[in-house]
Amino acid sequence: MGSARGGQPIKPWHVRAKVLTNFDLLLFCLPGVIITFIYHYIPIYGVQIAFRKYRPNRGITGSDWVGWANFERFFRSPDALNIIINTCVLSFYALIASFPVAICLALMLNSFRHRKYRRVIQAVSYAPYFISVVVMCGMIILFLSPRVGVINELIKQLGGEPVNFMGKSAYWRHIYVWTGVWQNMGWNSVIYFAALSNVSPEYHEAAIVDGATKFQRMLRIDLPFLKPVATMLLILNLGSFFNIAVEKVLALQNDLNIGVSQIISTYVYRMALNNPTGSTDPSFSSAVGLFNSAINAFLLLGSNWIVGKISDNSLW
Repeated sequence: MGSARGGQPIKPWHVRAKVLTNFDLLLFCLPGVIITFIYHYIPIYGVQIAFRKYRPNRGITGSDWVGWANFERFFRSPDALNIIINTCVLSFYALIASFPVAICLALMLNSFRHRKYRRVIQAVSYAPYFISVVVMCGMIILFLSPRVGVINELIKQLGGEPVNFMGKSAYWRHIYVWTGVWQNMGWNSVIYFAALSNVSPEYHEAAIVDGATKFQRMLRIDLPFLKPVATMLLILNLGSFFNIAVEKVLALQNDLNIGVSQIISTYVYRMALNNPTGSTDPSFSSAVGLFNSAINAFLLLGSNWIVGKISDNSLW
């Protein structure tokens, strides 16, 4: 039996009384619970497709059980290693590039005391987030075009030769990651900025009296307040480490950069819906997708366990 903060045991009727007292408030959670159950729990039944040779005319249970054959087929394929490496490199690059930028932006905005200009900076940094992925990718391709792109026009004016940025594998990851940082940094900084608003001004006033500079106050006061929030978001980001936005990758992908842009998500899409051979294999694509989800779950649980061992900022 659990205990309350005062040391008294929690009685079952206390819990029932709380539930009955706040029953009207609990009803607000009901739509979310229903939607979550329909779209996240019921589809778990279809996971068994990954272990079968699925035939639509036979249904899920009527299809032949093949066990781990679909997983073995993926790991034995010549593309498997390259796809996994591309996914890991792109995810890790995006994480280390985007995660600190949002924190730095929130710290700088918080230390900027001119509220009018701070609102302008916030609005400018938030705006790219509301641009759709398709429009964003169209802008990227247009700006980097070797014939009419702004970047290449600038290179020509400086006496250089135009560069086909989207056709060079060496540039593709940098283009994908840093355009994503630019698009999402304002929105990602919102939660950090909200956390900084809870910092008491008395801490800063005392630090100013002691002669601390603005940078020292940022390191010694603001940053420690962000530690729990940053840790929680880092764990959640690791839990979706392999879930790269497939729409943006497909929009920026072409035959010249496919060596570095082919990732697990695009591979699943091509095998399930857009196989060049004209045939689709839902069982195989489900197996690859299940492997992707299993890695994400492992990273989420593992990172949360490690954080729980070294600090008190774990999710549970």
